[in-house]
Amino acid sequence: MNAFTLSGWDNFFMASSGAAAALAGLLFVALSINLSRILAIPGLPARAGETFVPLAVVLIISLLGLVPGQGIRFLAFELLGLGGSAWIVASFLELRAVRSHHFKEPIHVVVRIGINQPATLSVPIAGLSVLIGFPGGLYWLIPAICFSFAGAMFNAWVLLVEILR
Repeated sequence: MNAFTLSGWDNFFMASSGAAAALAGLLFVALSINLSRILAIPGLPARAGETFVPLAVVLIISLLGLVPGQGIRFLAFELLGLGGSAWIVASFLELRAVRSHHFKEPIHVVVRIGINQPATLSVPIAGLSVLIGFPGGLYWLIPAICFSFAGAMFNAWVLLVEILR
């Protein structure tokens, strides 16, 4: 597996796409089961969106990484565009939540930003790294995907279980 070629990344992308799809399904189950409660609590609908964005990005990245014959530079441009867009959306949602005082404790802000920023920001960094030869290359996708999954599991727990307390 090389950070600057697509060879050897197939299994990683296949596993990531399957896990992202499963977690997105869990998120939709959580939303459908507790929709009225989620809509009644300020900030939770945005939190659900904040959870969905990184999962969708992981799924799309993983599928793009599996496109036969696609060059690494083309994938790098896709990572820049998709990752940059996801980072802007996630940052907007987080900023709006902070301004609206949707957090009960200051640690909640730190945890959500500490999970979501690396999840979204690592994607365009991976693209840029591949394009300019900056160290890391596609290995920047590993923290992006791991943080995306950690955030999704944490938020799915909140939307499924903690909301009932």
